[in-house]
Amino acid sequence: MSRTVIVRMTFIVLCAALFYQPSQAQRNLRIDGTVVGISGRFAGRALPFALIVNRYTTPGEISELVAARQRSEDSLLSALSRLNAGRIQIGNNIGVTANAIIPTAWGDGGNKLTVLWERNINFYELRYGSRSEDYRFGYAELFLDRNGKGEGTLIPAARINVRGGNTWEVEDFGVLPARLMGLRASGTVQVR
Repeated sequence: MSRTVIVRMTFIVLCAALFYQPSQAQRNLRIDGTVVGISGRFAGRALPFALIVNRYTTPGEISELVAARQRSEDSLLSALSRLNAGRIQIGNNIGVTANAIIPTAWGDGGNKLTVLWERNINFYELRYGSRSEDYRFGYAELFLDRNGKGEGTLIPAARINVRGGNTWEVEDFGVLPARLMGLRASGTVQVR
């Protein structure tokens, strides 16, 4: 092949890669917004927030999580660590795995997303045995209208209990949960 043909082929491949748009079914749901601390050491601070949804948690996985929590909190943590539904980012970091993302219908055509993840416990908490070490989960509720805009709450350190078979009870380590404001959704996720 001549050099001209190679240059033209390379140019065509680069143009195709630059202008490729994934189809609606291939794009992940991304929700961006701001998290504002209400109390504690982050009171009044605002940080960027992002939730990337790769898939929703299936009803079978949800019932497995409920059964695991009824056994013990360690069983719930073990069952949750095997799941991967997306990614949650608070601030300008890489974020953590959003282990369970549970969608439910809300309002007038909107959605409520419940997000549960395994919290990273830092060395200080482990070394000095602080009380926050017992709060091993992160929990968020996002309320989105049919246009993909909304707000919600975020509990970065939580305990999870199950009452009456299917009611989740969330205990916050802090006084008040953080607020999720200005949420905007883009993309879609196919329910499997």
